[in-house]
Amino acid sequence: MIAVCHSRFYHRGMGFARYLVFFFALSAFAANVKLYLKDGDFHLVREYKVDADRVRYYSVERGDWEEVPLSLVDLKRTEEETKARQAKIDEEAKLLTAEDKAERERANEVAKVPQGPGVHLVVGDGIYTLKQAESEMHTSKGRTVLQVLSPIPMVPGKGTVEMKGEHSLNKVTNDRPEFYISLASEERFGIIRLKSEKGVRIVERLSFVPVTKEVVEEQQQVEIFRQQIDEGLYKIWPTKPLEPGEYAVMEYTDGKVNIQTWDFAYDPKAKQALDSPAPSKKP
Repeated sequence: MIAVCHSRFYHRGMGFARYLVFFFALSAFAANVKLYLKDGDFHLVREYKVDADRVRYYSVERGDWEEVPLSLVDLKRTEEETKARQAKIDEEAKLLTAEDKAERERANEVAKVPQGPGVHLVVGDGIYTLKQAESEMHTSKGRTVLQVLSPIPMVPGKGTVEMKGEHSLNKVTNDRPEFYISLASEERFGIIRLKSEKGVRIVERLSFVPVTKEVVEEQQQVEIFRQQIDEGLYKIWPTKPLEPGEYAVMEYTDGKVNIQTWDFAYDPKAKQALDSPAPSKKP
């Protein structure tokens, strides 16, 4: 995670340096004006002013004040081009300011997410860190607590990955909750719906194929938006409103049954919910 931290500061520093370079380039560009003559030639000047029948200007080339008869100067072309250049400079400055603002907002968003792998529920302007749930693999041979780095036993037939309890204690009242998920390594992730059955919640159903040593995993995935905020850090939320029920944010690798889950329940009528204010105490 130290490398990620350095990366964050690196990108912010590079953005600020780019801003300064562009700012000074704009300043230098805006400082010089082409004073056009009617014969099509021009003088590159720092500034100019009309004085009766003469035009006085500060020559960039010679570094001194000079003058030329007004009758030889194409003031209309000079003023039109100067206004057009200034409009372009103003527009580019606005774009740069907007980009810099967006970069600072992104950096502030990254800073509020705790470092290290995990899942965090967005609650107003803050976040709530979810505790990773313990999952078990249930087959005809019994139950096995899933360990990410441990190989699973290859048992012919079918099985399930389950969580204890039919209902999550982590309740939300928002039908499109938002989460930050920070990955330790590049893995697949998303939101799945769980099915409650006889004291457990089914995370996924498994089919074991011992000949090819494959495991087919069946999950009820929820369609989500994914927004990458930083290296290994994403913000996710459902594309459509959730139906009331049991869900989990998950991280997994296809065919390895190493799924990690952070469970929650969408209950619009919940009185005690992670994303709703605590009820006021009566005096």
